[in-house]
Amino acid sequence: MNEFGIKAKNASIASLGLENVSAAYWNLNAAELVEETLIRGEGVLTDTGALAVDTGEFMGRSPKDKFIVYDEKTKDTVWWGDVNFKFDAAKFDVLYNRMCAYLAGRDVYVRDSYACADPNYSLNIRVVTETPWSNLFANNLFLRPTHDEIMNFTPEWTIICVPGFRATPAIDGTRQHNFTILNMTKKVILIGGSGYTGEIKKGIFSLLNYILPHEKGVLSMHCSANIGKDGDTAIFFGLSGTGKTTLSADPNRGLIGDDEHGWSEKGIFNFEGGCYAKCVDLTKEKEPQIFNAVKFGSLLENTEFFDNTSTVDFCNISKTENTRVGYPIHYIENAVEPSVGNIPKNIFFLTCDAYGVLPPISKLTTAQAMYHFISGYTAKVAGTEVGVTEPQLTFSACFGKVFLPLHPTKYAELLGKKLKENKVTVWLVNTGWSGGSFGVGSRMKLSYTRSLITAALTGQLENVKYETLPIFGLNAPTECPGVPSEILNPRNTWKDKEAFDTTANKLAGSFIKNFEQYASAANDEIMSAAPKVAAVNA
Repeated sequence: MNEFGIKAKNASIASLGLENVSAAYWNLNAAELVEETLIRGEGVLTDTGALAVDTGEFMGRSPKDKFIVYDEKTKDTVWWGDVNFKFDAAKFDVLYNRMCAYLAGRDVYVRDSYACADPNYSLNIRVVTETPWSNLFANNLFLRPTHDEIMNFTPEWTIICVPGFRATPAIDGTRQHNFTILNMTKKVILIGGSGYTGEIKKGIFSLLNYILPHEKGVLSMHCSANIGKDGDTAIFFGLSGTGKTTLSADPNRGLIGDDEHGWSEKGIFNFEGGCYAKCVDLTKEKEPQIFNAVKFGSLLENTEFFDNTSTVDFCNISKTENTRVGYPIHYIENAVEPSVGNIPKNIFFLTCDAYGVLPPISKLTTAQAMYHFISGYTAKVAGTEVGVTEPQLTFSACFGKVFLPLHPTKYAELLGKKLKENKVTVWLVNTGWSGGSFGVGSRMKLSYTRSLITAALTGQLENVKYETLPIFGLNAPTECPGVPSEILNPRNTWKDKEAFDTTANKLAGSFIKNFEQYASAANDEIMSAAPKVAAVNA
């Protein structure tokens, strides 16, 4: 047992109401947590040494079952509505006590950890879990204190994660038996009824999205970030399928983090100490860094094996498409530690435009950056149904709407302030279609997108000619090394120009309609960047 190992029954957790647990296992290392999981029959080892578990009924987050306690602190600050659901403070206390009663006579696993790599904003977190593999996840994803830090650790926030406890909605006030509840006043997050570990990760992300912008003036961001050899930092925003992970993974640049960051007056810092990567169709050829990180100490979720082997079949999605692996960030060869960077020089908004309307790359004004940040646009191909060719529009405010406790304009205005203060260049990059919509045109070549991003990072797009495109008013370069000039203006790639104009108008109308929900809180500068549907009819 390591030197932080098992502490006596009831030690230090009586204040949490958990004095009646059978035993509390404190700060076990990865090997010990893996061993505990295997002994309990809750997981198996793969041929690469990773621990594979099934998370049970829930294999993804349940956004409709995430709540925030409604009280004096939150009633006028939280953006209540279809993302942030109110939870009664008195019912929270009852539910908390019922969870503690459930844990009486059971073993628990306790981990002291923290979030935010910048020590000026670090947040100490104590994680109490029912299962050892949930604790392994917390060890991998959060930042890991040193020996001295643990010996003098005082938690500011507590997470209690109990997958085996099922709420009774009539008693507890939940929607169904699973729940994630944030109490901003008591600084506690309760997770029950779900073994999906992403609830732990995103619970803290939602919390930081409240604390940092509201109380610290720090912009919290759902993005990846990397840094060049000269210290130039770049940020990549993008929803699923836009290429955020792929394009930020650059062998010539160090990885700061792959998902969650803060932007302070001094620079960028990672919230996390690890990565939670998707595994579907994972291969060494396509994503060697992630593939090589699937080793001892990593936690695989909901994957399947090839028959009669312990080799993971990453193409098998019979359980879920949302197969995942969580691992410490130092499992990535070019990760930088500590996970911090300078104030960004370039920011990339990645969108997979299946309509083929947006240019491969365009330089945004500050107003446009705020508008497109709030919009958080991408489009997904409808799927594998025969005859379905219409793209599916997706708008997710700030590229992570479901994690925003504050109104999206709060984050956008803070972004605009930082852009102006630091003269940062923001690029809108279309990794989607060219030459027509899905079904007519073709997907943008990855080599072209990489060339465009490299050109932006190295300053090669600073002194080229730009043209302002109609409708969206985007400023697109007319040339770029390694990229055919004719594709830089999307209208030029369409054979049917009238069809392009009609489609562009249609997409612009969708932007405008989506933005109606935010317009009343958006300032004039943001609203000035909206697309102009009437432009092609003038």
